[in-house]
Amino acid sequence: MTTHFYGIPNCDTVKKARKWLDANGVDYTFHDYKKEGADADKLTAWVADKGWEVLLNKRGTTFRKLDDSDKENIDAAKAVTLMTQNPSMIKRPVVEHAGGLLVGFKEDEWSAAFS
Repeated sequence: MTTHFYGIPNCDTVKKARKWLDANGVDYTFHDYKKEGADADKLTAWVADKGWEVLLNKRGTTFRKLDDSDKENIDAAKAVTLMTQNPSMIKRPVVEHAGGLLVGFKEDEWSAAFS
């Protein structure tokens, strides 16, 4: 399976994660949310795997700028809609690899996943 890396190129965490992959010889394809958007079906699958609470970045500016009504009563379907409409709200990076799905960048977790 090809490793697929999803993120935004100018995100500092994405930069660190890509540098780590390169340094560890992991080949991957990069999906730029800013240019290519976010796929609702893929997000739905990720939410089913990891939970919307893991994938939806509530700490970022994009989420904080939402109307209060958009921030209330979030469930899986609403989270997928929000993330599809605003890919900046997806926690970054998300990596699909042969061993599963990684959300966010934690070096020790990545080392174990790619060893």
